[in-house]
Amino acid sequence: MIEIKTKLRKWGNSFGIVVPQQAIMNAQAKEGDELTILLKKDEDNVLKEMFNSFKFKKSPDKILKEVDKELENE
Repeated sequence: MIEIKTKLRKWGNSFGIVVPQQAIMNAQAKEGDELTILLKKDEDNVLKEMFNSFKFKKSPDKILKEVDKELENE
């Protein structure tokens, strides 16, 4: 899994992202390959805002770390 930081841009009636060529090369991806993109807004309290009324047994940071670790092992 490769992590990049990029900005969301308006393209006509849609939005898009630009993936740097170096990231594509590092992932050994090529045109036509199917990719899975995970989106995360660059803010500390995104999960808290989304699930404010829900009480987690684990902190959002711990949950994110566990998900990241699981994705690395795929």
